[in-house]
Amino acid sequence: MSADRLDFLQHDADGLGRTLPDLLNEQERGAVPWNWPLWARAAQLPPSGHWRVWLIMAGRGFGKTRAGSEWVRKIAESNPGSRIALVAASLHEARSVMVEGESGLIAISPPHCRPRYEPSLRRIVWPNGAQALLYSAADAEALRGPQHSHAWCDEIAKWDDNQGQARRCWDNLLLGLRLGAAPKIVATTTPKAVPLVRRLMKQVGTDADVVLTRGSTQENAANLPGRFLDDVQREFGGTLLGRQELDGELIDDLPGALWTRGLIERCRAVPDGAPMTRIVVGVDPPASAEGDACGIVVCGLGADGVARVLADASVEKASPERWARAVAEAAKAWSADRIVAEANQGGAMVEAVLRAAHAALPVRLVHATRGKVARAEPVAALYEAGRVRHAGLFARLEDELSGLLPGGTYQGPGRSPDRADACVWALTELMLGRTGEPRIWMD
Repeated sequence: MSADRLDFLQHDADGLGRTLPDLLNEQERGAVPWNWPLWARAAQLPPSGHWRVWLIMAGRGFGKTRAGSEWVRKIAESNPGSRIALVAASLHEARSVMVEGESGLIAISPPHCRPRYEPSLRRIVWPNGAQALLYSAADAEALRGPQHSHAWCDEIAKWDDNQGQARRCWDNLLLGLRLGAAPKIVATTTPKAVPLVRRLMKQVGTDADVVLTRGSTQENAANLPGRFLDDVQREFGGTLLGRQELDGELIDDLPGALWTRGLIERCRAVPDGAPMTRIVVGVDPPASAEGDACGIVVCGLGADGVARVLADASVEKASPERWARAVAEAAKAWSADRIVAEANQGGAMVEAVLRAAHAALPVRLVHATRGKVARAEPVAALYEAGRVRHAGLFARLEDELSGLLPGGTYQGPGRSPDRADACVWALTELMLGRTGEPRIWMD
């Protein structure tokens, strides 16, 4: 709740020393917690004027889901004839987030008009007869026939757009939005430079009647744990990914980049703890302690033949002793089978320190015969082929990958893509073997 609304509730409401609760009867006081306009921030309320699509594009924790749920609730409670489509990246997410989540439709509805969820029919029914149906964006054809009066589409930037699937889903939804006098869609999402989001952004303020609300994680700080805010700021602050995921900016890709943001998102996977058949730590040592970071990236190969980026353990402004120790700790933590280190910048230090620590791990020193970007190109092709997954968010690593351009150019953060190069060494070892870039320098 905003400070002015909280002050209105708790302090002199009518000039006679009485607070708002003193002025309400018992029934009215019971309705206060369910009065969304009273508690919402202005950015969470529907915009005024004529619009067909309300695009809420904001950082994590902004309150997008709550805004979408409350809009659907208002439509359903005020219009018994409404037929609402709830579309998410999957049916599981539609149910777990949009329906049963902490900010989902069931949780935010008052007891006297709480909707009934019918899982077998993928349907929600309100006491007045209004209905909402659940859809997966992965099944665009499911939206080809049904008609709706309204729709809430959640995390549209996350929808799978392989062969244009996400855009076909959106188009089929639009073609079926023909019930009622004024069909509308609310689309809630964290910004990502994917085709559907770009398409909607081009329509903002045009005759397509798309209105945009933007916002950051920090705007909802009053309703978020302080520890969460500290943690995400420490992890993602100052990165391009942080600007996207926290500040709600739409980060454009560099023209021709080997890794686009959309490609990385398509290759993202939830860490599931699946056993790896082989784990490698890739190391790109710095030229000096005052120079760039020491790239230390852990990658594993799954039984399915797909590689996973598991951890970014890179350290900055570290002495040779310190970054070599960081390599040893990462190898121990992940039970690595091998360490692959570039020898050009004194990579022999890694082997020396490991031997001094009695770490019986094979260390392969490799000599870079080509530049970082040239080494990265065959690995980028593995991403395009769906043979690599990121098991989590790696903000600084992903910023560097997105800055690699063909022809040997780097336009990402920092002077050198050390984290990206370490990742390339590890994935080359896992996926490309002795036919890849690394040439055996010492074993």
